[in-house]
Amino acid sequence: MITEACLKPMHILLVDDNPNNLKVLSEAIQGCGWKALMATDGESAIEQTEYAHPDLILLDVMMPGLDGFETCRRLKASDITQNIPIIFMTALSDATDKVKGLEIGAVDYITKPFQQEEVIARLKLHLKISQLTRTLEQRVQERTAELTHSLQQLQQTQLQLIQSEKMSTLGQLVAGIGHEINNPIGFISGNYSYIEQYVKDLFRLVNLQQQKLSHPDPELEELVEEIDLEYMSEDLPKLLVSMHQGIGRLKDISLSLRTFARADISSKIKFDIHEGIDSTVMLLKHRLKDQGERPKIEVFTQYGELPPITCYPGQLNQVFMNIIANAIDAFDDLYEKRSNIEKIQSEAHTITITTSCDRLQETVTICIEDNALGMPSEVQARIFEQSFTTKPVGKGTGLGLAISYQIIVDKHHGNIICSSTLGKGTKFMITLPV
Repeated sequence: MITEACLKPMHILLVDDNPNNLKVLSEAIQGCGWKALMATDGESAIEQTEYAHPDLILLDVMMPGLDGFETCRRLKASDITQNIPIIFMTALSDATDKVKGLEIGAVDYITKPFQQEEVIARLKLHLKISQLTRTLEQRVQERTAELTHSLQQLQQTQLQLIQSEKMSTLGQLVAGIGHEINNPIGFISGNYSYIEQYVKDLFRLVNLQQQKLSHPDPELEELVEEIDLEYMSEDLPKLLVSMHQGIGRLKDISLSLRTFARADISSKIKFDIHEGIDSTVMLLKHRLKDQGERPKIEVFTQYGELPPITCYPGQLNQVFMNIIANAIDAFDDLYEKRSNIEKIQSEAHTITITTSCDRLQETVTICIEDNALGMPSEVQARIFEQSFTTKPVGKGTGLGLAISYQIIVDKHHGNIICSSTLGKGTKFMITLPV
């Protein structure tokens, strides 16, 4: 294939303070179909090279002012001109001078007085080498770009497989648990009202019997005292209230499990973001409690008025789970490493979740912020990379944030950014289209 570069004539810059040399060389070069550019000193040669970008430079060594060696040094020091091949022309025969020229970047020497045939032959050789070098560099760049693209696609596919497998397994497990505990919860809840009524009826019967018995039986009185009937009549209703609260809590957990596990992977549906966040916090409540030396972590929610958004609920819930669980891990790490204990024990540990809606842009924003000790800038810069993790062996895959990034950006066409200040905390800002 004939490229545009092949059709363009070669431009050769001739640098010599001798007009006769320039005339002879110019005629020889034009006879080969090349274009000749001319300069009579080093300064003008550098200036011409920067704007004309010749394919090759024939540079005289001995010139007044800026000599050939210094001109060559400056050309090689510039990003714009450093790759242009330079051939020195000199009457010097000292090997030391030739070595000096080659060391500072020249590709060849032509000794004066020169033969036109030799000059043309050397020019053809180095122009061909230069062209081959550029072609090779271009092919290397293209191949590198192809390999980089292929690697990115492979990493994306691998991440999608991991995510799909995790969502499938987690969704089935959590949904199964939610369904299984829902049946006994329904049974207990359905019977609770009968138990409550039976207890009331039994206490009414006992009270009535005590009132009707004119001569209490000593054996009955002894039993009443033994079981502490008065205390039982006060405490049993309280126990029933606690049981009722426990049933309500189990219902909430069951609902949270089923909400969290909504892995609607095949199609997007309308979903209440707050419902997803609440279910995630509910499932992580056991990790928010006191853990040894680490005090309780408080979760504060500041919800704005959000419309239902079209999304994959199960996948968004996974993002919330990853970020909140990472925040809890950060608080746990403070006590495992026992660094800044005085500071962290004097402060309340908080995770604050804020939501808002931009009606004009038709987007919703979810901000999840903790006041743990943050992360260094070099870690923050890489947290969304597939191959990067700060978790030790046995503490998870370290892919949580990479998967979260893919879910938000690729699956939902949103944005997720992280800002963290070492010693203060970390904030994740998620923006999603409605």
